[in-house]
Amino acid sequence: MNKPYIIAEFGTSHGTDAIKAQELIIAAKEAGADCVKCQIVFASEILHPKTGSVQLPGGEIPLYEQFKSLECDESFYKAMKNKAEQLGIDFLASPFGPKSAALLKNLNPKAVKIASPELNYGDLLEEIASWGIPIYLSTGVSSLGDIEEALNLLKKVPVTLLHCVTAYPAPPEDYNLRILPLLAGIFGIPVGISDHSLDPILVPVLGTAMGAAVIEKHFCLSQSDPGLDDPIALDPAAFARMTGAINRAVLTEFDIIIEELNAEYGRELVEKTLGSGIKTLAPSELANYGRTNRSIHAVGDINEGQTITADMIAILRTEKNLRPGLHPRWKNDIVGRKARNFIPAGEGIRLEDV
Repeated sequence: MNKPYIIAEFGTSHGTDAIKAQELIIAAKEAGADCVKCQIVFASEILHPKTGSVQLPGGEIPLYEQFKSLECDESFYKAMKNKAEQLGIDFLASPFGPKSAALLKNLNPKAVKIASPELNYGDLLEEIASWGIPIYLSTGVSSLGDIEEALNLLKKVPVTLLHCVTAYPAPPEDYNLRILPLLAGIFGIPVGISDHSLDPILVPVLGTAMGAAVIEKHFCLSQSDPGLDDPIALDPAAFARMTGAINRAVLTEFDIIIEELNAEYGRELVEKTLGSGIKTLAPSELANYGRTNRSIHAVGDINEGQTITADMIAILRTEKNLRPGLHPRWKNDIVGRKARNFIPAGEGIRLEDV
């Protein structure tokens, strides 16, 4: 079997500290990663300020304010890209809207990563597709129809799907890794895994055995660090264990891999992690559908009878406290219509609201 391309996703674990960002890149390289990945965060293109606090692995977090504190300028990301290239490791980043996409484009990236919540953000997908470079597309909290719709917008560029479960942490038994060859067969493109489970071995090695072209795993310097994803990320020692196990699996027959994992994790857990091979939302992400995905939200209060203009709406993640709105594909149909009733700032705009 072929060796997967291994991505160390450190997201915003740098905490805007340029020295720590470089330490993360060096540590990822030493731990066996082929690529380091960060997130280019501007709070207002991800969430509404009224999103409120969200329960994350590190506790209850005021998410908009946290994202606001993680905003960096272009020179910060350019320094990261330069460091990665000096070390001979690839640099990858996720944009979340027009501002972060423009910043990333200025860096002349070789590829782009789209996170699961942005899979249905058509305007962002079309903008990035216009760059003509490869895209890694995570597919957490999405249906086959959602994936097909996204790929139709990206058909002019090479795409690798990353099968994902949008839960933090994600239970390994929700990963349904038999889906990998099915997705590759349906869409005719490479398929890998973006793994949010805590264990460094089970999902990555089983994924490798099932033909994953890519393994992406959260990476940190220490799980006790204050980054948003640090509590579910692998530290350098654990990440090195993972890369070593993946490298061994590539040289091992499938049946022997399964026997070894059965002995370590138990036959029942291994079988559950392999799953049915039928594409459904995982139990741990069901409640996130329509909430971590993008939808149409009111930027400010919209009064009954007021004509809705483009600057009055935004395509945002809903999260837990606000109500979801219409799918982003309806954006142009909303603009120019009158509000049927009062729509509070931050809330999703529904069909019955216009």
